[in-house]
Amino acid sequence: MKKINSQNFKKTLSKFATGITVIATSKNSILYGKTINSFSSLSLSPPLVLFSIDIKSSKLNIFKNTKFISVNVLSKKQKFISDNFAKNNPDWQDIDYQLLENGNPIINNCISNLDCRIQDKIKKGDHIIFICKILKVINNDKLKPLIYFDSKYF
Repeated sequence: MKKINSQNFKKTLSKFATGITVIATSKNSILYGKTINSFSSLSLSPPLVLFSIDIKSSKLNIFKNTKFISVNVLSKKQKFISDNFAKNNPDWQDIDYQLLENGNPIINNCISNLDCRIQDKIKKGDHIIFICKILKVINNDKLKPLIYFDSKYF
């Protein structure tokens, strides 16, 4: 085994295949979204999920100061959406979405969309972990997931 450093830590974690999500919210009628692959289920009862954001992220304060978010699990055909929301200033103009009753956007044609309330935020290391209660879901069983593995999309 090798002694851990940031380079081989990143390489090691890139060997873990993940799905890709876009976490979204709105504030003062402005839409915000961020590509996230640090997403996981946490609890069945109550239904909880978690995701994390780097403390250096330009979007951190938006998500820290909101109560509700949507989680959009991207399909294989939505790589352009992942790329868009990985940028510092993503554009919603070419994104097919609809607004929930709470004003948050959900991206259409995803594998799943989750409407969530943030229940807790925990700082660990260089990230903030967001714990969210799932309020409502939409699933589309006909689509295949967008997978991220070895720093590439599949």
